[in-house]
Amino acid sequence: MGQRHDQQTVKVGLGKRSYDIVIDPGGVQRLGTYCQALGLSGKVGIVTNPTVDRYYGASLRKAMVNAGFTCRTIRVPDGEQAKTVRWTSYILDQLVKHRFERRSVLMALGGGVVGDVTGFAASLYLRGIPFVQVPTTLVAQVDSSVGGKTGVNHPLGKNLIGAFYQPVLVLCDTETLHTLPRREWLAGLAEVMKYGVIIDKKFFAFLEERMGHLLDVKDEDVIKVVKRCCEIKAWVVAKDEQESGLRRILNYGHTIGHALESLGRYKRYIHGEAVGIGMVHEALLAHHLQLCSASVVHRQRELIQRTGLPVHMPVHSFSKLWAAMLHDKKVSQGIVHCVLPKSIGNVQVTPLEQRVVKRWYARGVNLPTRGPADAPFTRRSSR
Repeated sequence: MGQRHDQQTVKVGLGKRSYDIVIDPGGVQRLGTYCQALGLSGKVGIVTNPTVDRYYGASLRKAMVNAGFTCRTIRVPDGEQAKTVRWTSYILDQLVKHRFERRSVLMALGGGVVGDVTGFAASLYLRGIPFVQVPTTLVAQVDSSVGGKTGVNHPLGKNLIGAFYQPVLVLCDTETLHTLPRREWLAGLAEVMKYGVIIDKKFFAFLEERMGHLLDVKDEDVIKVVKRCCEIKAWVVAKDEQESGLRRILNYGHTIGHALESLGRYKRYIHGEAVGIGMVHEALLAHHLQLCSASVVHRQRELIQRTGLPVHMPVHSFSKLWAAMLHDKKVSQGIVHCVLPKSIGNVQVTPLEQRVVKRWYARGVNLPTRGPADAPFTRRSSR
């Protein structure tokens, strides 16, 4: 199929498991053709939730049927409540009931939760069947649909049960973002900003300049942002597919963010909101540890505040926060490893000492005084 003028493609280079991220406004209506081009055929299980199904389910089913596929829709609940072993089992039950085969396809139509649970089910059924990501939220288009992380939550921690399992295609139809609830759109911007902090200072500056257009969901800027985020994530995943090194930088804001989600029982914050708070406070922690200047904290906080996302840490005892952080998947041999910024565009993975973090937390995690942009620290001599 020829490339349209408004279609963008980003390759995830993983040898035999390589695949394309296709950014195509209105692409849901062409998904059957994309799947045919990959040699896919037969039965398709479309996993979605009632809200997304109401908007896009009929269009997707029509596109697939017109391309010769047989469709079966599998609905899971909205939100994090679907990201459980129980709902994974339900998806598997439906695949068995309707006699899906090894060449059958599982398709995730929805946000990050739908993508994660669908990919996990696809990795388990018959030891792995092809699956296609059709992300309909900003978080999913720029982050969770790319890279093959699949899985579900445990009551004690987020994403503790899962597998690395790559899709055969990711289709980002940016037109679906226009039906996204405002809260979900803003939350997705936290993941977008993360990419600028971890690896691309020019992209962060672009966001500072164009945030007003992004808040208005201007198509041209949205496509640019989705493409750049996918390029960065594809590059990182190709270098470190299973998060043994470099890929850990993608978890910036997530050590504290995941802890806040867990402490809020996945109801107080949606993912991007928690990540935004996590970014601000992991930057504050980095400043406390003399890894970054006050400017690094201020620029992130100001940009996040411009979106209307929360930046303040909710009230929790340190013992509860630390216990939640210990359930993070980046914990190794009982040590919490956290991604901390050194400057905009440069981060490092740092082991955290409980006593040091407790001292920082006890100070009230206040915002530091503004200093010159990226000014280096002058360490005080001990007396």
